[in-house]
Amino acid sequence: FSPTVAVARAQVQQEPWLETTDGTGINISCSHPSRRPGEMISWYRQLPGRDPELLGLTAGGSKVLPDIAGQLWLSADGKSSSLYLSRPRLWGAAVYYCALGA
Repeated sequence: FSPTVAVARAQVQQEPWLETTDGTGINISCSHPSRRPGEMISWYRQLPGRDPELLGLTAGGSKVLPDIAGQLWLSADGKSSSLYLSRPRLWGAAVYYCALGA
């Protein structure tokens, strides 16, 4: 007897590209329709030539991220989230990721 384990990969969807000018706020959205209640949403930033860094995570509501002048929001139904950067700078040009789980 050989048990079979099925692994379901959680799906998240983000805009492929966003652009803003230096100092103008930007909202980055993420859809995660397969999220289960209580499951954490993590947001990461990857600067060019560096490893991804965790910006913050939430399981509900909103969370201020003072280190990056930002804020995380999780929708009431938990199926989407967003990262708002109030004062992005040119040096902050990066890839931003959302993920299910920590």
